[in-house]
Amino acid sequence: MKTIALLFTVFAGLPTLAKAAEIPAPVQEVMDATVNNWSGDDIEWVDIFDPGKLDTRYSKDFAAKYREAAKHPAVDDGISPFDYDVIVNGQDACPLEDLKLTPQKTVDGQDEVVASFRKMACGEGEEAQAVSTVRFEMATEGGKAVIDDIMLEDPETKATSSLKATMDEIAKGQ
Repeated sequence: MKTIALLFTVFAGLPTLAKAAEIPAPVQEVMDATVNNWSGDDIEWVDIFDPGKLDTRYSKDFAAKYREAAKHPAVDDGISPFDYDVIVNGQDACPLEDLKLTPQKTVDGQDEVVASFRKMACGEGEEAQAVSTVRFEMATEGGKAVIDDIMLEDPETKATSSLKATMDEIAKGQ
């Protein structure tokens, strides 16, 4: 009887392990860097759009849009076309809490990963409890999963916006 209970316990954990294995490496790398960046530790900021990773982590289309947008940076720091962290969708955050990465299919059958987390957990009130959501739309290029777009959710309106569309606007100087 103990053997059956032990086997049930082992097999009951397998779906969770299988789910973890489904997170594409580029999404895991971006989220690991974001957690690191907002950890509160005195460490060097990790650029999720590092030129060395731009062509391996993101689709060709995404990388091209990023490079074009980078010609018109929001802040003249030579680092990024954005003046905010695109994953936490803001300039301020606490160490991320309750991070969940969920692979799923879109209505059109495309792969995506939904990341949810609390970015202001060190705050107070409703802001501390608010859950942020980011969707990573995936593509396959050269036989590898790559990030094709990052969909950001407005915390107040719950409307989503495409980072590729934002980069197009930045490239136009808008």
